[in-house]
Amino acid sequence: MKLSLRELLRLIVITDKRLKPNVVQAVREALEGGATSIQLRLKESSTREMLEVGRFIRRLTANYGALYFVDDRLDVALATEADGVQLGPEDMPVSVAKELAPNLIIGASVYSLEEAVEAERDGAHFLGAGSVFPTPSKAGVRVLGVEGVSRVVRVVKIPVVAIGGIDKSNVKLVLSTGVTGIAVISAVMGAEDVKKATSELRKAVDEELRV
Repeated sequence: MKLSLRELLRLIVITDKRLKPNVVQAVREALEGGATSIQLRLKESSTREMLEVGRFIRRLTANYGALYFVDDRLDVALATEADGVQLGPEDMPVSVAKELAPNLIIGASVYSLEEAVEAERDGAHFLGAGSVFPTPSKAGVRVLGVEGVSRVVRVVKIPVVAIGGIDKSNVKLVLSTGVTGIAVISAVMGAEDVKKATSELRKAVDEELRV
């Protein structure tokens, strides 16, 4: 049975080479733990390394029936046959990405209600809304808060994925906003046991999002 986009956005695990240098192994463990999507984020890496790692992740996600996104880089997403790309306010505009890659799922990272409305209008397929809480993964990021995320969910019609400082201690509060799912970095990549950390979050998400 093929899962819908909303179901595949339930738990996005984002890579972090600083926390887990062996990105491919960490991704494999996250998928074993139940991640529904993987986002390749390699800020300090060369394009060549991103392509190499991305191709491994493409194969792994295909085997587990999960989606594979690339952060920021449309060229790497296309070259590694990703399912989609995640674009922030400083990246390529959503409308341009859609023209260049009409078959890709476009996720837009938004940090305010205004950005959320604009991204939806430009044709984003889903939003990554945050930061819900302050997070060590992104220094100086704007904090939208639980209430801010809730407001975004009420206003837009496309799926909203919450991101930023989410872990098992606050995941139920975050899910109470009506989001489609969550995206995490530290909660999984910073854990000693990636598979276990992912599994615990997936269980919590599934319990809250029964429908």
